[in-house]
Amino acid sequence: MLHVLGHKQTACDGLTRRELLRAGSLSLLGGASLAQSSFGTPSSGRAKSVILIDLFGGPSHIDTFDLKPDAPSEIRGEFKPIATSLPGVQICEYLPLLARMMHKLCTIRTVSHGYNSHNPYAVMTGYTGGSDREDYYAKPSNHPSMGSVCQHFGIGRRSDLPGYVVLPAYPGYSQGLRRAGPYGGYLGSQYDPMFSTCDPKFAREVNADRDFYDHTLRPMGDPMLPKLTGDMTINALDERRTLVEQLDSQARLLDSSRGMSVRRRQAFDILLSPTARRAFDLEREPQALRDRYGRNLFGSSAMLARRLVEAGVTFVTIHTESKGNGHWDTHNNNFDMLRHWLLPYLDRCLSALIQDLDDRGLLESTLIMVNGDMGRTPRVNKAAGRDHWPQCGFCLFAGGGTKPGIVFGSSDKSAAYPKDHPVSPGDLCATVYHLLGVDPEATVLDHQSRPTHISQGGSVIRKVLAAT
Repeated sequence: MLHVLGHKQTACDGLTRRELLRAGSLSLLGGASLAQSSFGTPSSGRAKSVILIDLFGGPSHIDTFDLKPDAPSEIRGEFKPIATSLPGVQICEYLPLLARMMHKLCTIRTVSHGYNSHNPYAVMTGYTGGSDREDYYAKPSNHPSMGSVCQHFGIGRRSDLPGYVVLPAYPGYSQGLRRAGPYGGYLGSQYDPMFSTCDPKFAREVNADRDFYDHTLRPMGDPMLPKLTGDMTINALDERRTLVEQLDSQARLLDSSRGMSVRRRQAFDILLSPTARRAFDLEREPQALRDRYGRNLFGSSAMLARRLVEAGVTFVTIHTESKGNGHWDTHNNNFDMLRHWLLPYLDRCLSALIQDLDDRGLLESTLIMVNGDMGRTPRVNKAAGRDHWPQCGFCLFAGGGTKPGIVFGSSDKSAAYPKDHPVSPGDLCATVYHLLGVDPEATVLDHQSRPTHISQGGSVIRKVLAAT
């Protein structure tokens, strides 16, 4: 197991593949969708695409975007605040590049909920009502992710590109399990995303204190298909199609033919598309720009996300759990992990993504959203770490019709609870739907044929929207 600065690459939940299999939730091959909707006619949203960066593990809000320099040392921690391009607003000293572009960001400091679990389920669906273990694993009865809902409603649908892509791999990849969050759930597996796969190989950059990874990112398509590499020839793809057809008898035991056939056809059609193959080819990018993002798994995923939305993909999610970039579950060694590893990667990668989209005239039509499972405890523990704290955390928005250069909401003097304007994951989802032109009040039928609001009762955060 890889150790970085004394911090294990396994989240504190310690879930294993054996637990996953015992839970019986590995098979996500749901049949025909039960969904119906009250969606009606799509409205004209400000955003055409979304890039969601999920900081798996729970980033410390008090050590990043909501510092409390006047609090006692056991609360304020080791980091100092620095001035930003937004007058009167300070953030962590280890985020200097983002500090220079805070005037382009919308910062929410009062994300609050009670879902204390290590998966992107609440982040991606808005649902916080289940128990940690009940809704931990991905299964067909889960609520659908935002990307899946957008596909279901046909937002930005194209035949030559996937509508929804997850990078660099599905959440849980580093532990051999599938965490809940990015899937179609009861809408049906045909609305699952296309996942990429990653092959990280550990390497040390000679004159730096950060660990870099050589790797490839490639579209995986249907998780039940043989893996399809980006350099596979057309003839080889045709041969793989024959292999998949030979698995039909086994597949019928797992899924209805309708769901599987849709996914097979989509996967092969997309991978045969010249548009998709070009979009996934990072070698087309200038070397200097690749250096700017960072030649690591996180940087490459962000650059690929930009290429995908530029090509016309509607929804791209980057999960930072996968091997190569660490995670944010800092129960111990919080400050060294943030100082030497997590914050430099985030600072470099996110600032490059925002500037790159802006330079290309794509920021206004692309919504960037950054948040994680939860915040961290105000008080530093005995292991120099911070524990889980869903009661208060942050979310960043940029572009896509959000208001730049504002800070929405404030926490109390120890960053423990919202002092005003608490924001739920459902509110965040409702805001994303609104910006994409999807009615946040729309309903679909769940796995028990009950009408369910896609925003899980959340409301649009009107004060973070740019004037129209």
